[in-house]
Amino acid sequence: MNRVEPNVYELSTPGRPSHRFPDLDVPFAELPDKMLRDHLELPELSELEVTRHFVRLSQLNFGIDTAFYPLGSCTMKYNPKVNEDAARLPGFAHTHPLQDTKVLQGNLALMYTLQEWLAEIGGFAGVSLQPAAGAHGELTGILILRAYHQDRGDPDRKKILVPDSAHGTNPATTTMSGLSVIELPSDKRGNVDLEALRTECDDTVAGLMLTNPNTLGLFEEHVEEVIKLVHDCGGLVYGDGANMNALLGVIRPGDLGFDVLHYNLHKTFSTPHGGGGPGSGPLGVSEALLDYLPGPIVDTVEPGDDDLPPLYGLVMPKKTIGRVKAFHGHFGMHVRAFTYIRSYGKSGMRDIADHAVLNANYLLAALRDTYHVPFDRTCMHEFVLEGRFEKAPGVHALDVSKRLMDWGFHPPTNYFPLIVQEALMIEPTETESKATLDAFIEAMKSIAQEAEDHPEQLQTAPHTTAFGRLDEVQAAKELVLCCRPAELSTAET
Repeated sequence: MNRVEPNVYELSTPGRPSHRFPDLDVPFAELPDKMLRDHLELPELSELEVTRHFVRLSQLNFGIDTAFYPLGSCTMKYNPKVNEDAARLPGFAHTHPLQDTKVLQGNLALMYTLQEWLAEIGGFAGVSLQPAAGAHGELTGILILRAYHQDRGDPDRKKILVPDSAHGTNPATTTMSGLSVIELPSDKRGNVDLEALRTECDDTVAGLMLTNPNTLGLFEEHVEEVIKLVHDCGGLVYGDGANMNALLGVIRPGDLGFDVLHYNLHKTFSTPHGGGGPGSGPLGVSEALLDYLPGPIVDTVEPGDDDLPPLYGLVMPKKTIGRVKAFHGHFGMHVRAFTYIRSYGKSGMRDIADHAVLNANYLLAALRDTYHVPFDRTCMHEFVLEGRFEKAPGVHALDVSKRLMDWGFHPPTNYFPLIVQEALMIEPTETESKATLDAFIEAMKSIAQEAEDHPEQLQTAPHTTAFGRLDEVQAAKELVLCCRPAELSTAET
């Protein structure tokens, strides 16, 4: 049975106020009749009732601060609270980007340093902090790639090569940039198929979009050969940096030959993720692409000395593709990422990657005999299982995920990547303890046994949440956007 939370109108009692307005501190003035409204029908509750109502609603939410969130590819790891404290410091939180740069030197110094750190971490010549999210950074990167070819008098390069395991944003970005998507198949080990790549490499290739590690959680075994093939035909290589969690302090994409790469601050560098953002997708580029970065970027306009720090300003690269975001990007996210990197330091970056990879392989080793692993190799920070069972053909990945909710875990990513049937994409991140991972293993094994013995337990799950299994398709098509009881659909039981 679904438990329907009472809404504020059902709790309302006429004449029960929750707030008293203070006496006027300005002269009283009559409002024109056309601005007056009768019968607002606002709910009337005491402050205590309002507080309890919204706290109760908040307790129905699932987040990384409440339990394990193994959402593969999205990297839902713990966000240290010191990041939030730093972003709320008055000097950061109470400034405005239109203020004179002379009074924003602390903000600009932080942005400049973050640019330098991200460039160093990725092995790039420069970084722009403007893109507002990973997909936005992706679009920016391909626009830079396109501008580079056009500037060199090579506008006929229209093909972007995209592996079949790529994030869906890759082909979307290509199409939005006015270029053509050429899909590359994966080989039996989950890498880009080299023969297919060789076939497509010609003088019409603008570039390749490569996620490494890829969405199967696997490191591209022939990454240097893949990059060389693209470079040899005159193309550039864009790196989808969604999975940098596995590479920090271990290997730098720029050193491998990537020409451009976006970083997801809201994945790798612990800024908030979910709920519509804000995200942040800074972009790193090689020396050859520096002049095409979106601007403005932060640079030193006057060198410092022993007595004075350098003076920072905002500059536009010579051949910039222009602005891609109002002002200078999501500054609050820059503060959080800066704090995170500064807290861990250089050696700590390597620890993040080591533990992310260790945790994922620990789970994979424990579950590979219970669930089918389509590409059974040592994984990086995440891995993909198949949520189907030979002895329970009526059970699907969605059923496994719904049943996990009864164990208190958020479901993993379902049905992605598309090249795996009944995919369960699992990412533990580096922040989870062995005890949490062991509890997740127990849940996954118990669910697999239930699939054979009592499949209906999975097919009707979840059973312990505030709402049972919902018709998600109907919910998406028939939105209920009003909280008035008379306008709400009758809940099914």
